[in-house]
Amino acid sequence: MVLHSSSSEATTTNIPPRFDVIVVGTGAAGLYAALCLPESLQIGLITKDRLKVGASDWAQGGIAAAIAPDDSTTFHQEDTLKAGAGLCDRASVDFLVNNAATAIHRLVELGVAFDRHGKQLAMTLEAAHSHPRVLHAADTTGRAIVGTLSEQVLKRDNIEVLSQALALSLWLHPDTKRCQGVSLLHHNQIRWIGATAVILATGGGGQVYAQTTNPSVSTGDGIALAWRVGAQLRDLEFVQFHPTALTQPGAPRFLISEAVRGEGAHLVDKKGDRFAFNYHPKGELAPRDVVSRAIFHHLEQTAADPAGERVYLDLTPIERDRLHYRFPNIIQVCQHWGIDVLNEPIPVAPAAHYWMGGIATDLNNQTSIPGLYAIGETASTGVHGANRLASNSLLECLVYAAQLTHLDITNENPPSSNAPEMQAEGNFEKDAEIMAIARTELQRLMWQSAGIVRSQDALTDAIAQVQSWRDTFRQLQVSQYINNSSPSQAIVFTNPTAQKNLQTCAETFNLLDIAYLILKSALYRTESRGGHYRSDYPKPSPQWQVHTQIEGETWQTGMVDC
Repeated sequence: MVLHSSSSEATTTNIPPRFDVIVVGTGAAGLYAALCLPESLQIGLITKDRLKVGASDWAQGGIAAAIAPDDSTTFHQEDTLKAGAGLCDRASVDFLVNNAATAIHRLVELGVAFDRHGKQLAMTLEAAHSHPRVLHAADTTGRAIVGTLSEQVLKRDNIEVLSQALALSLWLHPDTKRCQGVSLLHHNQIRWIGATAVILATGGGGQVYAQTTNPSVSTGDGIALAWRVGAQLRDLEFVQFHPTALTQPGAPRFLISEAVRGEGAHLVDKKGDRFAFNYHPKGELAPRDVVSRAIFHHLEQTAADPAGERVYLDLTPIERDRLHYRFPNIIQVCQHWGIDVLNEPIPVAPAAHYWMGGIATDLNNQTSIPGLYAIGETASTGVHGANRLASNSLLECLVYAAQLTHLDITNENPPSSNAPEMQAEGNFEKDAEIMAIARTELQRLMWQSAGIVRSQDALTDAIAQVQSWRDTFRQLQVSQYINNSSPSQAIVFTNPTAQKNLQTCAETFNLLDIAYLILKSALYRTESRGGHYRSDYPKPSPQWQVHTQIEGETWQTGMVDC
């Protein structure tokens, strides 16, 4: 098979009919997966925007690894298990921490410029870590890693990057049910592309919430696609709300890294009181879910309008030279929004940040569907349990993606789709307007009903509303194209706005599906644990120390590998 040169992101409209492997998503997980796959394989790397746009690129704090002389993988394991509130799978955690040093060594080899103290890699302390073990590149660690991985990907002749492309559905063999490709919206066309293996690395779904630190591309695409073809999902009720997102009128919810508190910043209310110690002995360095709920409850008790209030991060306890060295990007962004962090506190409030649940996978990233793999935030490896330990996410991306080095698909032949073309005129403008309004209303509904604090009545009402929106979507003209399950036809749209409107509708369709899954899972779990808090069941229950497993419309429990 002859492919176009990959010296830059592909803009060709001539989409190859097949690849050996398709990787959907270009965050740290997707990029590293493409680099780890055998170079003998022809790889299609799909990004719905362009390289360096996903949540990995936004990651500030760093990447955790127990490589300091006074640290150990045992300590890292214990911290991860403790943060996970009883739902981490021990074998998965062991695999993560024991392969962390190798992942860091590989990044350094590839050229990632981590901060150093002399010749030694510099490490900082973050919440719920017992030792300083978080490596960083100032406060733009994700950008440093993704930038380096992107450069390496573009050097590989066996990798073709398809930009401005959106996977609409997965292609399963009608008899074996093996995943054998994807339906792709690319350059105003919908085409089916065959592959022996498909790897989903599409990140999380933070855009389902009104307040989120995630970029606009984080619409839960991979999880929605996998659910619709029957893949097993797990623990979708567990959403991590980062306690300190910039809350300034007109500004995006820019994440103020946990490392800021690790370096000594104080979390205070408008009176200057360090209120977090009223809720946990570690104060602002307690686990993220604890700090987020502390802010929520403190504002409920002290503010006339809790929804419109915020608390503050006081960075003045950090020595000024240290502040400039460690957090130049945070200083710059805050200055842009009129905040001088050297002399005034940063207004912050919680925002949806990370999704612990995802597509259930084993240690080799294999899902319950043959030929379909998932990595990164899209996957549920069992590492994070009910609450992710800070800076384990980038590490998980790399450690688990490295397993793809051993991917063996030599006995499989990828199908090839050379379907005849059909031209279609529609621009779907009215459908896109309807879906854009639904997206905004959905985000508000999810923030109110499935946010930091949840209850049965709110969840039940929200499920009914989301189901109504899903029914409305199925009646729109655009639905027949997004849900087209026939690989026997390629569609070429003559209207130049078709792709933009189709993507708006497809992303909102995915958000509606993952909202439904989160709500149903949150209603199913009648306890509070980690990132899932029910005001009507405020305590953890021993009988709920189990995974929530989902296949289609079936919710059931599964044992945790303790």
